Parts: sequence; structure tokens; C-alpha cells
Amino acid sequence: MKISVVVPAYNEAVNIPFLVEEFDKFIKKHKNYEVILVDDGSEDGTFDIAKEYKRAYLKIVRHTRNLGKTQAIISGAKMAKGKIIIVFDADLQYDLQDIPKLIGLIKNGADIATGWKQGNYEKKFVSNVYNYWARRLFNLSIHDMNSIKAFKKGVLDAISLRKDWHRYIVPLAKDAGFTIAEVKVNLRPRKYGSPKYQYKSRILVGLFDLLAVKFQLTFMKKPLLYFGTIGLFSIALGIFIGLISILLRFFGHGFRPLLYLVILLIISGLLFFSLALIGESMRAVLDRLEKKES
Repeated sequence: MKISVVVPAYNEAVNIPFLVEEFDKFIKKHKNYEVILVDDGSEDGTFDIAKEYKRAYLKIVRHTRNLGKTQAIISGAKMAKGKIIIVFDADLQYDLQDIPKLIGLIKNGADIATGWKQGNYEKKFVSNVYNYWARRLFNLSIHDMNSIKAFKKGVLDAISLRKDWHRYIVPLAKDAGFTIAEVKVNLRPRKYGSPKYQYKSRILVGLFDLLAVKFQLTFMKKPLLYFGTIGLFSIALGIFIGLISILLRFFGHGFRPLLYLVILLIISGLLFFSLALIGESMRAVLDRLEKKES
């Protein structure tokens, strides 16, 4: 079985020689692998240095500008000839010797295998909090959804990925009906180069993306059920409070803020219900498009 290792690289020129050296050793033991290095618009000569290393197992893809890791993975997968794709970071923090563990899970029936990072590493606390909420929101049984991964090529064909959504391949694949497995992997400290993500901005982007994916997998599946329920509850509550305010008025206890609350609840309910109908229309269009594509 041919296996494709996709390596997204952005400004990793200093790591390329060591990366190729490690793959040279790995390929000697594992002949059925190909490596696809995707230069994601690097500005430090990553592409030029990579071209110097001509190997039979190595393919090089280049983005003319930085499109992000998600698009780099997609571009690499399009070039892949393997039935199994592995996403391996160019910073060499993961160990190539852990790849056979992931492949073993795929051969044993899993559609996607993800690593569970072991050891002390930077941002471990933030990663643990992030993965905790991911497990709760998406009902995942794994510990780490943003680690080295291996998956059948058909997984990417069945899910939709937006910018930075490579972190959510696992919950998207689970929602599409694929089976998930996990194995412990070593995470090594970065020796050369610098991290590509800013600490604070990554947390904010990750939080919003987490909510966006959850929204896509729940509310957008049945918008009338979710938003319509909220809307009807708000309208019913507004009518109930309105009746109470009328009774109080009859007994000489008029309270104007209650009137404002009734107006707010009923208008909010109507807006939520309108949003639910719009969502249902969008869902119907998406269903038709997906049916045509399939």
C-alpha cells in the first residue's frame, strides 16, 4: 500500500537539510512511502533549498503566496498517490518512527489515526484546555486532536475544510461517519527556526474556529429546530409576561418596564424564528449542492 507523507513548510529553510536526512534514513526501512513537501509561500528560500535535495521519494509543491497550513495539506493531498496520507510538520518536533504506529491503527480498521502528544512542551496547558473543550463540544474520545495524523485519502474528499480548519479534521471526520483512533507519540522541542503562530492570536482564532465548527455541525444541520425553538420560547415568554402585566394593570400596579420586556421578547422571538427559516433555506441549497457533487 502506497503511503504519502504531506509536509507543510513555511519559512523552514533551516530545517530542510535535517528533514531530508531523517527521511533518507526512514525511507531505507520503509520503501512504500512518498514525501510531498509543500512550500507555503516561504520568504526564506525554503523552496530553493528543497530543490537541491533530489530524491526519488520526494515531490515539491509550491504556493506563490502564504495560504495557510490547511491549504498546504489540501495541495499536498491532491499530489498524493498513496491511499493513506500523513500530515508531518517540517519543524521536526514529531518523530518519524511514530508514523508506523499510526499506520497500524489504519490497517486495523480506523479511518483516521491521531497522535497523543507526550512529554513537556510549550503551550501544554493551553493545549490541554483546548482539547478538553473540543472533547466536550464534539463528544470525542481522543485526548489530542491537533497532533500528527494519518488518514485514508477519502477522508479529505468527504469533509469541507476552511482556512485553519486542519485542526478540526478529527471532529469533521467523526461527523461524516469515519472511525477515529489514537496512539501516544513523542513531541520533541524545536531545535531550529521559530514557531509560526503568535501565542495570543492563536488562542483567539482557535476559540472562534472551535465555535464555528460546532455551529456548522449542529445548528446548521437543523436550524429550524434550534433557532425556531428559541424563537417560540421567547414569543411564548413575552405573551406570558404580557398577560401578567395586564392583570397587574387591572389591580392598579402598572409597571412600564414589563411592557418593554414584552416587546423585547416578542421581537427577539420573531427575529430568531426568521433566522431559523433563512437557515433552513440555506440548508436546503447546501443539501442540493452536496447531492449534485456526490
